[in-house]
Amino acid sequence: MKKIFLLITVLAIAVGLYEQSKAHPNVIILAGTIAVLMYGLMKLSAKVPSKHSETEEEHDAER
Repeated sequence: MKKIFLLITVLAIAVGLYEQSKAHPNVIILAGTIAVLMYGLMKLSAKVPSKHSETEEEHDAER
């Protein structure tokens, strides 16, 4: 599943850059690619564990 979201994110970047390079880029396509990019990044970042999750739990237990 992670590979699918990575592929979708990279494709959104490619389409957005291609559309931006045109003389008159379509704003709707650019907005759509930004939305797809943000959704893909949100799904990918949800899989990454927090760096400080253990230290926050230790501090909460001490209180």
